[in-house]
Amino acid sequence: MSLLKLGVVGVGALGRHHARILSEMQGVDLVGVAEVNPEQGQAIATACNTTWYADPDELLDKVDAVSIVVPSIYHLDVAEKFISRKLPVMVEKPLAASYEEAARIVALSEKHHCLVQVGHIERFNPAFRKVADSCSTPKYIRCERLAPFTFRSTDIGVIHDLMIHDIDLALALTNSSVLKVEAFGASVVSDHEDCAQARLYFENGCIADLSASRIHPEPSRTLHCWGYEGSFSADLTTREVSIFKPGETLKHGPSLPERAKRPDADIEQMKQDIFGKQIGVEKIVVPQIDALTAELQNFVDCINTGAQPVVDAQAGLAAMEVAEAVHKSVNRHQWEGSAHGPVGPHFEIPAAQGLRVA
Repeated sequence: MSLLKLGVVGVGALGRHHARILSEMQGVDLVGVAEVNPEQGQAIATACNTTWYADPDELLDKVDAVSIVVPSIYHLDVAEKFISRKLPVMVEKPLAASYEEAARIVALSEKHHCLVQVGHIERFNPAFRKVADSCSTPKYIRCERLAPFTFRSTDIGVIHDLMIHDIDLALALTNSSVLKVEAFGASVVSDHEDCAQARLYFENGCIADLSASRIHPEPSRTLHCWGYEGSFSADLTTREVSIFKPGETLKHGPSLPERAKRPDADIEQMKQDIFGKQIGVEKIVVPQIDALTAELQNFVDCINTGAQPVVDAQAGLAAMEVAEAVHKSVNRHQWEGSAHGPVGPHFEIPAAQGLRVA
């Protein structure tokens, strides 16, 4: 079988890793990278033993598919060039700069019967996969995603930059639509919201609390999920998963407060027995696979086999819809005060347009 000819559009902080991985992937020929910065483009092309092009149009006649890793405001323009030629595209998250533009990409993919994969990389995190496989019917989800300010993705706020990862994870875990959104947030150092808190109410009854900040001293990515099978906690950075399940005596016997009323009850011993005897605890370190490599391999496999990607265009669109609803709710709940200035908690976040979730 001949090598699959791939290109990468945008080889900045993240795109350079796309190029590196694809240049090393079996069955793939990285035929070129497109980058507006000549020094960056040439450096990555040299490192990956490929050719640098200043304009993505120069890749159109050279590739079988392309990975698009440019700022989200350019996603639609770049994706349309390749999709219109029926060339599969991998688009980094968010799918586009707005719901309308994301819907346009979905419409183009359907019109041209063209594969579109969206770069929600956490779907390939083995810690998330373990939780998803273990908790079939989540009733409550809590996600926290914190990061220092990186001076990247400044064209969008923390909702579309970071929280959208957890929006996508919650949608995948529940396999349900969102009925209502409540959220608040603030701008601290940029022209967009830098921290946000959201509560999502799902049609199936699940509730998800999402917290995101890109102005935090230390990075952290955690996921907690409660369901009929037990409670599941995952550190998405260290890939550690903790599973808590009720023991047989707790499931079938009287409650702990009722047992404590017995004359022979040893309260101190009961405290020590809660985690272990009453509630089983299992700690798992999942395989340390590289999520970006797994994501790009999924893209290549889908091109070769015709299968649907783990995160298709519709999933990317669904995440955008909820993200814009969160943004709209944040805008409704602005903090009021006497301070005036371009940034800070008093900053009026620009209203999002065309939201589909109340």
